[in-house]
Amino acid sequence: MSLTAGQLNRATLGRQLLLGREALDAAAAVHRVVALQAQEPASPYIALWNRVAGFDPVDLDQAFADHAVVKASLLRITLHAVEAGDYPAFHEAMQRTLRAARLNDRRFTSTGLTSDDADTLIPELVAFADEGRTNAAAEAWLEQRFGAPNPRVWWAMRHYGPFVHAPAGGPWSFGARPSYMAAREQRRSGDRAKSMQWLVRRYLEGFGPASVQDIRGFAMVYGPDVRDALEALGDSVVRLAGPTGREIYDVPEGLIPDEDVPAPPRLLPMWDSILLAYADRSRVIPAEYRKLVIRSNGDVLPTILIDGAVAGVWRAVAGGIEVTAFHRLSDEAWHGLEAEARALIAFLADREPTVYRRYGRWWSALSSAEVRVLAGP
Repeated sequence: MSLTAGQLNRATLGRQLLLGREALDAAAAVHRVVALQAQEPASPYIALWNRVAGFDPVDLDQAFADHAVVKASLLRITLHAVEAGDYPAFHEAMQRTLRAARLNDRRFTSTGLTSDDADTLIPELVAFADEGRTNAAAEAWLEQRFGAPNPRVWWAMRHYGPFVHAPAGGPWSFGARPSYMAAREQRRSGDRAKSMQWLVRRYLEGFGPASVQDIRGFAMVYGPDVRDALEALGDSVVRLAGPTGREIYDVPEGLIPDEDVPAPPRLLPMWDSILLAYADRSRVIPAEYRKLVIRSNGDVLPTILIDGAVAGVWRAVAGGIEVTAFHRLSDEAWHGLEAEARALIAFLADREPTVYRRYGRWWSALSSAEVRVLAGP
């Protein structure tokens, strides 16, 4: 079976709940979309607002409080919100990457501790972090443990160990000063290969059809590990051909809508997962817009989707939502964005009306065809 670029685009949108909002609770929605980047605390909330009918942010607050959804350093060594049931396998599959990124970093090696020392510390830190602990509290515990201050040890441990962010209040459950706790779900299969299979299949459920390079880049894992997982999954995955004839993979039951299925306008958050899910960003981001949207330091701006593709960016300003379109939009597209903007303004009003304000510096250099402020009611 050979797929077109349009079919791949619609497959992504359909599986990511962007062809139409669905009535789901927060944990079920996170499960459906697999992972939401949570580097900015507001982003998982705005991501679900785009995807869930009648989404109430209190539902995600409660899911975090109940640990039905957890926030931790996982895919691409960045913060993601995932369903608690996925966390153990994701974390185990990511261990090779997480350990290398932290325990081989000279910020850790300069402490004089070895990787074995770090592994020995894990059970002690898990017991210590049975409740939310601030960085200061964890560093003080380690200072007492070693007889000297060394904050770089905790920097490494909190990223690669089985620790999740503890909800600490603020408009989006987490603030600028994070607290950490041991993940409630500590069970691991002990078989990293099986955990990698879990991660690969879950990725395909939420983002397939996709290539080995797509999976490797989205999670930041090793290509041979991905290939081994796909081979071990056997009939649980199918092989297809992409638009250029390149081999891609999918789950047998994966949704692949027709390429002409309508895609409604959307106002995606910073770092929305669909913008980072593929090695070839053009599935969603036109090539000429990639550098406008994905900045040189790794920031990924909040974008507008028109007919399933990035067509500009948005930001919250006094009086509404400012949309910078990279090309001329139709009146129909602007009407759709107006409706989305009114709903987003109402959504943000009681939490953070000028969300992402600190990233405003990027707008001064953006090229645009049209700029409009879409006001709320």
